[in-house]
Amino acid sequence: MSENELVEGILNKQEAAFKELVRLYQKQVIATCYGFVGNAADAQDIAQDVFIEVFESIGKFRREAKLSTWIYRMTVNKSINYKRQTIRRQWVKSIEHFFGKDGIETQTVTAHKSDEPNDAMEENEKKIILHRAIDKLPENQKIAFTLNKFDDLSYQQISDIMETSLSSVESLIHRAKMNLQKYLVNYYK
Repeated sequence: MSENELVEGILNKQEAAFKELVRLYQKQVIATCYGFVGNAADAQDIAQDVFIEVFESIGKFRREAKLSTWIYRMTVNKSINYKRQTIRRQWVKSIEHFFGKDGIETQTVTAHKSDEPNDAMEENEKKIILHRAIDKLPENQKIAFTLNKFDDLSYQQISDIMETSLSSVESLIHRAKMNLQKYLVNYYK
């Protein structure tokens, strides 16, 4: 099925066309989401939202770029919005936890975990630290880096998705690497 046939099929609400769209792009969309949120369940939820939005808004697709580029843009935007909402919710919860519901400071002592080495825990910790460092990047650097490293997209594909020049993408990824190196140097000392 060609891209035009796929788009026309979705415009005509054909189930087979939508299934083909999901089959073609599901892995890439989930991988992109995961690159931003770092959690498989959340990535799958966001991916589902992306496909629903594609189905509902396919009439807005102007065919000036590839369908895959349009879907990636939508995926990046949904992932970023999810991240923002999650950060806000966590901030509110931490404030509520710290001050309690009555505005009175509550106990903040936490139990210490065992110091015994565990490879799985250590690997998970490294992933968490990497995602935290990536989250500290300026938004355009984060997008370019994530699309390149987690989705293995070429600089040209990223340029199309971000609607910017190839040299800008190269610069964004280079600066992202330099910033990550600064953020992570303390962890690895």
